[in-house]
Amino acid sequence: MTTRPWQPLPLLCLLLWLAVPSAAQPDQAKLRADVVAMASIGYSRAGSYLASGKEVVFIANLSGSPQVWKMPAAGGQPVQLTKLADPVTAMVPSPKQNLIAFQVAPGGGLNAQLYVMQGDGRGVKQVTTGGKTNNFLGTWSPDGTLLSFGSNEQNPTGVDFFIYDATKGTATLAVQNKGTGGIVAFSPDNKQVLVTRLASRGSNDLYLYNLATKEEKLLTRHEGPGTFFGEIAPSGQVYLGFNKDRDLLAFGQSTPHSIQLLAERKDAELADFTLNHAGTQAVLVWNEKGRNKLTLFDLKTNKETQQLVLPVELVAGVAFSPNDQTIIFTGSGSKEPTNIWVYTLGSNHFRKLTDSPHPGVNLATLVAPELVSFPSFDGVPLSGWLYKPQTGKGPFPTVISYHGGPEGQSVPSLNPTAQALVQQGVAFFLPNVRGSSGFGKAFLNLDNGPLRVNGVKDIKAVSDYLVQAGLAKAGALGIMGGSYGGYMVMAGVTQYPDMFAAGANLFGVVNFETFFQHTEPWMAAISTVEYGDPVTQAALLRELSPIHKADLIKTPLLVEHGANDTNVPVVEAEQVVAALKKNNVPVQYTLFPDEGHGWQKTSNRITSTVEIVDWFTSRLK
Repeated sequence: MTTRPWQPLPLLCLLLWLAVPSAAQPDQAKLRADVVAMASIGYSRAGSYLASGKEVVFIANLSGSPQVWKMPAAGGQPVQLTKLADPVTAMVPSPKQNLIAFQVAPGGGLNAQLYVMQGDGRGVKQVTTGGKTNNFLGTWSPDGTLLSFGSNEQNPTGVDFFIYDATKGTATLAVQNKGTGGIVAFSPDNKQVLVTRLASRGSNDLYLYNLATKEEKLLTRHEGPGTFFGEIAPSGQVYLGFNKDRDLLAFGQSTPHSIQLLAERKDAELADFTLNHAGTQAVLVWNEKGRNKLTLFDLKTNKETQQLVLPVELVAGVAFSPNDQTIIFTGSGSKEPTNIWVYTLGSNHFRKLTDSPHPGVNLATLVAPELVSFPSFDGVPLSGWLYKPQTGKGPFPTVISYHGGPEGQSVPSLNPTAQALVQQGVAFFLPNVRGSSGFGKAFLNLDNGPLRVNGVKDIKAVSDYLVQAGLAKAGALGIMGGSYGGYMVMAGVTQYPDMFAAGANLFGVVNFETFFQHTEPWMAAISTVEYGDPVTQAALLRELSPIHKADLIKTPLLVEHGANDTNVPVVEAEQVVAALKKNNVPVQYTLFPDEGHGWQKTSNRITSTVEIVDWFTSRLK
């Protein structure tokens, strides 16, 4: 493990500590300090090897904002490579060249710009044209000379696919596209690319595209919803994650006329996979009700050979070392900060390469959630992760937190808000209602369009279960969520005005009409199946929009939003605040001037967590 010579808590931690009133009791001051410490837990993610294999690069927020760092692959002191005012939101090193591509989000917004630099941080070169264009970092070619990326520079309602030639220093349009998607892999000779095109949320296709002739071959012909992701092996074989003609995502390979199933689980979905450089082995990442499992797959015999015993609950971003002897991944869990881990193949040895700081937080005292399952009003099975206070007996005051997406999934992560609340005797529940990912194609699409009313009814089913099971205290329920989770908050407090004692709407949708008018055009274009078409289903979208029932709201609300959010524009928050003020409903509004859709900077994460915990503890206890 590495050690850090600096104190990672930003100045705002000290200011918040000093801001505790002098008349406050010592226990109150300690509670505030505990919340600040919890929200200040650092992270390191998106780790990958540089081409030499001797160093690892990753994104970490050790400086208070996510930036690119590197360190020796054998372990040692990390070195910061970027020191930008804006956050780095994605990064990928070249597999063969001493180059790193990275994505920077001005003000935390979606108008991200892409850059390439040398492995030591020198020679930074901007790849994209700047301005308000939305750009999305892709992948490198096997020889490390070509970099793919998506951009809406030429088409606001879609994302075209570009290729940057690192040897020439120029970017050119490679594939025109009506919707969104990207180039996800290059063939070994760089003549073909594997392209994903998203027709609508919940349905995409994969194509093999010839860069010279512009001819393309559809690999995933299907009807209705379908999810597909893939890689090209050194042999040219395309391997896939797919759910064509099946409910749960599985691992397979493309054949001339179909997809051949290679590995499946009856109780889990394939979340991701990665191939080694020799094309002989794959690592499969399975999603088992929110926890991850890793298995090794032999591409020569087409058999799974080993399930790894993981030291963490959650895994993301698996990558092989250049010599295929080790894999690197981002690992985390309900009591484990997000770190870069390394596993040596052929052994049982996992090594935590980074050691994300958590000063003032004893990880051993954190609460691990339990998975609970229950039926909704119509028998549809729901589940969620319950964080319970370690002292006292239930029923507890309880905050219910809905995930975004709506295609997201609640998982057993280290949740600072949950841990801070349970320390103060408030339970925290993360439900997975219909429309959540990770439970199959059918479940994912149960809330599309007019079916959204059933997703809103799940809110009552969740609350009823918690109260009837003796877990939550009636009259002391809170509701919170971000993005689509913010929509669920607003739907909950309008559809069930007497159910919640407090709510927190974080950058949530409240009015589908204004959402479609002001969000990014490409986001609007892919959201019509999920929510409804504003041209042909305007009445439905109006009925589903909580703002039109704002007069029913009784629940005091905390509203937080990023000024640079172009996904869910700030006009959504402004409508909520204006309506509540008009009706004399208590509302507290925080607008972060340097954030977009979610919080990137540690100081803002601290402010948000402190506000949320104070808001609920003062109203539920």
